[in-house]
Amino acid sequence: MGIVRFALAVAATLATIGTASAAPPAMSPGEAPFLAENQAAMNRMMAGMDIKPSGDVDRDFTAMMIPHHQGAIDMAQAELRYGHNEQLRRIAQEIIVEQQQEIAAMRLALGQPLPPSVAAPDQPSDLSVPSAAAPATIPMMNMHKEPK
Repeated sequence: MGIVRFALAVAATLATIGTASAAPPAMSPGEAPFLAENQAAMNRMMAGMDIKPSGDVDRDFTAMMIPHHQGAIDMAQAELRYGHNEQLRRIAQEIIVEQQQEIAAMRLALGQPLPPSVAAPDQPSDLSVPSAAAPATIPMMNMHKEPK
């Protein structure tokens, strides 16, 4: 077990002490899929962060931080799919952009190739089709397209 995984397991255990006897609050209808997505994101993140040290501090740092940032992206995408608070949805959008930029910067700093650009799973692949999730951003993105 890696030191990071051990530390997080200890923290999670300590956080539950004293709350085990409390009854859980009622779950809203959309919360189960949200919680399942977040748990899957956490599991992927923790597995990705559990690295074998390479002897290169910079590579080890990025090897752990990239899955950490991807976990934040995955959790923010779940907020966009299931959340209703517009302020939190905006924060989730900012998290996605900022964490993607940091992943790219870390890869570039090590001379690693960037992955190909793709639409987010909850966004349309054709940006010319307006989305209810981001109506204000689509026209701005299309302003540089050639007229058809």
